[in-house]
Amino acid sequence: MSLSMYQASVPLFVRALTNLHHVLKLGEKHAKEKSVEGSVMLQTRLIPDMLPLVKQVQIATDMAKNGTARLAGVDPLKFEDNETSFDELHSRIERAIDYIKGFKPEQIDGSETRAITLKTRNGEQHFEGEAYLLHFVIPNLFFHCTTAYNILREAGTNIGKQDFIGKQ
Repeated sequence: MSLSMYQASVPLFVRALTNLHHVLKLGEKHAKEKSVEGSVMLQTRLIPDMLPLVKQVQIATDMAKNGTARLAGVDPLKFEDNETSFDELHSRIERAIDYIKGFKPEQIDGSETRAITLKTRNGEQHFEGEAYLLHFVIPNLFFHCTTAYNILREAGTNIGKQDFIGKQ
């Protein structure tokens, strides 16, 4: 049995963002219980040269929604990256999940060899669809979800492995 590009992307992205949404809600609850302003928690970093929680969530959602769109051969939906509250981040995650769920298997399947070019601050990066998914999108998605989790955990939020990986 083979795994299709759709199966390797859309359900995985939805699950990762759903679990991120869950740990973010627990982080928000923790901040309220400890009388920490949400804006302070959203600017929390693990170390000074890493991006804060808000950016980790923004990048994670971008990886999933943009990855899905590029695999489907369409221009990704743009998000403004202007969230300043937990409510706005929750909305961002929900919008990303809804967008990703809107793609059909026939839009993604067969994208293994689709040419994908990204413009980054370091220049253009060129991929074929399978390498883009397996070696760029998935690792980046989980890096930023993990970093968001770690920021919340380090800030004292009572979360654990099950919160991160979720339940089936």
